[in-house]
Amino acid sequence: MTTLFDPLQVGQISLANRIVMAPLTRNRAPGAIPNALMATYYAQRATAGLIITEATAISPQGQGYADVPGLYSTEQLDGWKQVTHAVHEAGGKIVVQLWHVGRVSHTELQPHFGKPVAPSAIRAHTKTVLIHDGVPTFVDTSEPRALEAEELPEIVQDYRRAAENAIASGFDGVEVHAANGYLLDQFLKTGSNHRTDDYGGSIKNRARLLLEVMRAIVDDVGGSRVGIRLSPVTPANDVVDTDPQQLFDYVIHHLAEMNLAYIHVIEGATGGAREIADRPFDYQSLKEVYRQGGGAGAWMVNNGYTLELANQALERGADLVAFGRAFISNPDLPQRLRTGAALNAPDRSTWYGGDGKGYTDYPTL
Repeated sequence: MTTLFDPLQVGQISLANRIVMAPLTRNRAPGAIPNALMATYYAQRATAGLIITEATAISPQGQGYADVPGLYSTEQLDGWKQVTHAVHEAGGKIVVQLWHVGRVSHTELQPHFGKPVAPSAIRAHTKTVLIHDGVPTFVDTSEPRALEAEELPEIVQDYRRAAENAIASGFDGVEVHAANGYLLDQFLKTGSNHRTDDYGGSIKNRARLLLEVMRAIVDDVGGSRVGIRLSPVTPANDVVDTDPQQLFDYVIHHLAEMNLAYIHVIEGATGGAREIADRPFDYQSLKEVYRQGGGAGAWMVNNGYTLELANQALERGADLVAFGRAFISNPDLPQRLRTGAALNAPDRSTWYGGDGKGYTDYPTL
């Protein structure tokens, strides 16, 4: 029987086990530049089969939270090289999550204090994080503006360049963040996309930007180094779709043609309920659509997984299981899962912003 501790080949990436460190925003990159503290943090967690970094902005416009890293300047690439080197020296594998937040931002974080961008000028009823005098504060997102159609090719190129920069910075691959109500997810879903051009209306049109982004990245760095994160029914950041099963069946069918390394699916509400009463979804059916379409990439599941639930997921055909918050306070989580050791309790007050406290000072076994 397959276990969490069995190795797996994922595209070009050889994993020592099937435990994945999920992306976790920690707001510890002042000036959007990765640093030595971050290198220590990720290297401490290198016993995960795969590390997915915190979401990382592909451009200044893509930033939506204070002190999150980017992947578009020389200084940022130099910072990430420290991180990838440290993880590889510790025996780990690491991919970077490529991120454009779309409307989930604030004018204070945008170039020239401009409005955040979105498929349609519909404000997200959610919060973002600003940091003033070292103190993180949750604030309402700003009113967005609708992107013009002629702006979209440049956003596609921003994703492509970020993927290229990632490989140049030593990452083993990239994950495209198309989940949790950020830009690509906003285009997918009817609640945030009211466009009437080629990027709105039908499922085909709403999926167009996502598929253009994926094809551009795959053409540049190769599908065997590319994954994607999807969240069919999460209400995170005020997103909703009228028919998510049909939408994501369409998306996954077209992703199956790209020979991706993996598909990363958030089941239910991100960080919340795995089943949402008014948003039913058949994840097994989604996986079957992917396999029937020729998709051979690893299938990664995510959301509130325990060791018991993870073993059940592997029995049902999942290949990888992502663990999020448990990795914050347990840098040696794989060893604790293997031995049944107790987990460290997390200090929630240090999750966002700060220094090494609650970041690199959790004890190992």
